[in-house]
Amino acid sequence: MKSTNNQQPKTHFICLFVKKILILSLFLPFQLLSQKYELGKVTVEELSEKVHPKDSAAAAAILFNKGDVKYEYTQDGGFQMLVKVMYKIKVYKKEGYDWANHSEEYYIGGGVKENVIFSDAVTYNLVDGKVEKTKLKSNGEFDEKINKFWGRKKITMPNVKEGSIIEFQYLIKTDRITKIPDWDFQTSIPVNYSEFKTYIPEYFVYNLNQKGFLFPKKAVDSKQRTIDYSYVKDFDAGMAGNNTATNRVNNTLDFTEQITAHTLSDIPALIDEAFVNNIGNYTATLCHELSVLKYPNSPIKSLSTDWVTVTKNIYENENFGDELNKTGYFEEDVKTILTGLTSNEEKIATLFNFVKSKVKWDDFLGYYCNEGVKNAYKKGTGNVAEINLMLTAMLRHAGIQANPVLLSTRSNGIALFPNRTAYNYVISGVETDSGLILLDATNNYALPNVLPIRDLNWVGRMIRKDGSSAEVDLMPKAISKDVVNLIATISSDGNIEGKVKEQYFDYNGFVFRSQNGNLNTESQIERLEKRHKGSEVNEYVLTNTSELTLPVVETYNFNHTNSVEIIGDKMYFSPLLFFALTENPFKQEKREYPIDFSYPTQDKYLVNITIPDGYAVETLPQSVSVPMSDTNGSLKYMINNKEKQIQLSVTLDINTAIISSDYYTELKAFFAEVVKKETEKVVLKKI
Repeated sequence: MKSTNNQQPKTHFICLFVKKILILSLFLPFQLLSQKYELGKVTVEELSEKVHPKDSAAAAAILFNKGDVKYEYTQDGGFQMLVKVMYKIKVYKKEGYDWANHSEEYYIGGGVKENVIFSDAVTYNLVDGKVEKTKLKSNGEFDEKINKFWGRKKITMPNVKEGSIIEFQYLIKTDRITKIPDWDFQTSIPVNYSEFKTYIPEYFVYNLNQKGFLFPKKAVDSKQRTIDYSYVKDFDAGMAGNNTATNRVNNTLDFTEQITAHTLSDIPALIDEAFVNNIGNYTATLCHELSVLKYPNSPIKSLSTDWVTVTKNIYENENFGDELNKTGYFEEDVKTILTGLTSNEEKIATLFNFVKSKVKWDDFLGYYCNEGVKNAYKKGTGNVAEINLMLTAMLRHAGIQANPVLLSTRSNGIALFPNRTAYNYVISGVETDSGLILLDATNNYALPNVLPIRDLNWVGRMIRKDGSSAEVDLMPKAISKDVVNLIATISSDGNIEGKVKEQYFDYNGFVFRSQNGNLNTESQIERLEKRHKGSEVNEYVLTNTSELTLPVVETYNFNHTNSVEIIGDKMYFSPLLFFALTENPFKQEKREYPIDFSYPTQDKYLVNITIPDGYAVETLPQSVSVPMSDTNGSLKYMINNKEKQIQLSVTLDINTAIISSDYYTELKAFFAEVVKKETEKVVLKKI
């Protein structure tokens, strides 16, 4: 049964979604997974293959990839995690060359030892019927520092051509055992075989979360391991007086290691459909998070992974909470700019605009500060945390109830399961009597409750001063309008001249400013002529690009030669001209993913067309009103003719930012009707 409550997604929506995407594993005897997939075994037959046998359109395919996670014990550092991954990839077309590049990030903050080592990187080609090997050289490997927390290793494989096979492996050594790297079985190209195997000592218990719509096979086994270790035992040296001598004692420890293998074969490419915020949200993926430590001769330690604990740990980190409490560097400036302001609304707007102009975003994400808020304020550049924690601190200093809001950006995926890596961003939230105001000062075009699109990813979590936290709905509720006024005249030869005034409100205005706000007039005209094929645009005027509280307005004249078809003594044309939606964005037979429009919208067109002398309207499209169920959206198409004038009003409403996939069939049919009506022809007949 379809829900009649189609509000923005809260916890209940996410819970339902998670239930839908959880994968049910099949348990198999471990011996069934014994087939070997190894590097270095490339055949002439593999290199001769021209297309993927099950997906002829594929630009590349992963012939196999395998991941192994093991633990080794070191005397000085205790247990370390070793993650070994190998890939064998076939390139079929030039569009698949990107698969010859691979990068892995590694953590460098907090004194943690972590490294990435690439090896066995080889490109194979078929030359004169023989297999030719080209090894990766040092100039094809790169190491870069992203920020004080993260580095990145990259490789670019040599001599890649259509038909090449690429092989490489990498090893990650890390002291960070709290999270096993996520494993994606599925990607944008076919995968013939994928395997992920973990060898976990009995001392560690991980929560396993799975997402996606595929069903990996699961096999479990165990074995005994023994490690050697030593410790220092103190004893009284007797004759040595009061001095204490030491003695190192060698010992062994026996423990059980659980071996778990997940495998999938013949995995189709994951199709990225229209209106999907991040296809990775729906990829078949394994996620491991450490939940319990059970070291010998020590009490069991539970590492709670609920959202409250996650956010509390983040808040207490010195690169978050401590930075949020610093105020001395801005106090004098804030005092000056707030002089004479009495209302909280004025103070919020003033401080928000001050931070936007004072500190520019350096394009780095994250909820921890990199160089700190003081340095960012002084330098005029900073990462997301430095900018928005600074804003939050200023708001608090001004007596406003402001708190940081953690979120996961659209590119990072939906934060489905509680863990610290689920979030990668922080904004500011102000609690008022009339509701929550969300602020992100990293973008000059942002407004209160008009966030950068990257932020609009279901829900975040606010952390208050007292340590409590609360879920925050990030999805916009107000409808953002795009209003077009078009006045045109058709000549007897089918040419159309006219004038357009288009207004972009709220999020539509934000998107326009972000994408086009800095273009010069020539580039704006070029953009419109590309958008309105067959048009020549002139007298272009753009206003309100800087006045963020007003709609962006662009006006221009046009001459259009591509909309009217003349057959005999009749003319045929769509009265929406070049604004008509000509193709249904929803093409799949069925869809598993929610439809994400980012924000509610209304597209409104008010059209007045003067027909040429000597012609009269023979046929006019019928006026219709097409609603969707549960008020998800509607189309209103109203048209009339009075003498030489054709007047048209079209309103297309999408009232909900995210629509469940349960409505996909109806939504697809709805947009088919939109295309049909907007492309339906007026028929003029010569009189």
